[in-house]
Amino acid sequence: MAQPPLRTPTMSAHQPGATGAAHPNGSPAEGFNPPGARNTDSAVLLRRSGPVRHDYGCDGPAPGNLAFRWTYGSNVAAKNRDPRVQVVQYNEDTFVMRQNMCVHWEAPFTYLLFGNSGVLLIDTGATAQSQWYPLRATVDAVIARWCQMRGRRSIPLIIVHTSGEDVAQNQGVGQFAGRAETRIAPLPLAAMKRFHRLDAAWPDTTSTIDLGDRIVDVIATPGTHRDGISFYDRYTRFLLTGDLLFPGKINIGNDRDYVASLDRLAHWKQAHPVKWVMGGHVEMQFVPGKSYPRFANYKPYERVLQMEPALIDEALTYAREVRGSDMVLIRPDFILLNGVSPDQKTDVWPQGVPNITPPRPF
Repeated sequence: MAQPPLRTPTMSAHQPGATGAAHPNGSPAEGFNPPGARNTDSAVLLRRSGPVRHDYGCDGPAPGNLAFRWTYGSNVAAKNRDPRVQVVQYNEDTFVMRQNMCVHWEAPFTYLLFGNSGVLLIDTGATAQSQWYPLRATVDAVIARWCQMRGRRSIPLIIVHTSGEDVAQNQGVGQFAGRAETRIAPLPLAAMKRFHRLDAAWPDTTSTIDLGDRIVDVIATPGTHRDGISFYDRYTRFLLTGDLLFPGKINIGNDRDYVASLDRLAHWKQAHPVKWVMGGHVEMQFVPGKSYPRFANYKPYERVLQMEPALIDEALTYAREVRGSDMVLIRPDFILLNGVSPDQKTDVWPQGVPNITPPRPF
């Protein structure tokens, strides 16, 4: 299917004192509208005469809530009764989903972002079989509920990946084969570059996806994988980084590319406000510098998913330190592994980080 043009948005500016048509979803000056948002819940618009359109212009990052605990697996995977896909609604148009840890130990995160004319699914998880990992059924249910709330019959879906090489992030894509009103970014590197219009000057290039007044920037970030890309949502100001930067063991595939990509994100952060860096996994514990081992399907003491934007600069500093060396480097919020096995350990503990014995999960 032909790809519709990706256009640069025109962001509306807040005009103090404007009322009525200037704020179709409520005035930001009123106390019941959270700072930084132009829209309120569509569910309260009971007298709508047609499909509801939201104003995604923001005076700040769109408000939302991540104050919850992710499901964390079980000692005996067969006895786990958590949902196969955990769905958390950050705000009305932003959903964060996690694969059940007892279905796949990496428990990857996927992101569903709605705009006025399209919805974007970023990554599709680590399991292909829908009976174990019902990603499509879950996404379809969220979309159906959103459309009902907005007075819509349907909305086109775009599916993209932070890496077509990372089997923990793209295995569920086959569930969407043949789905109506759906465009899927191809997994092979060359085709993916063309899809995102990144082929002209890869990796020093960016493009945009227009979801209908909600713009998502596409940034080339190889380093852990040859085809790595990150996504910046201008509405929430989330920077979605997949395997490039997340609270866990980061396996560097090409250290020169990795440093260059982090440097690219550091410059991006200077020019574009970032609220949170949101990766594809969580492997770190809440104890600084401690991670769970591979294949663990019970992680009750996880660190939170979201990362402070300053961690981009920290990761860049230490990525330069490991460049050219086969080594493990531990930081409080992530661990860099360059040229070594994912199971490699080190006796070198970083200065300034408390070496705390984490609690046992039993």
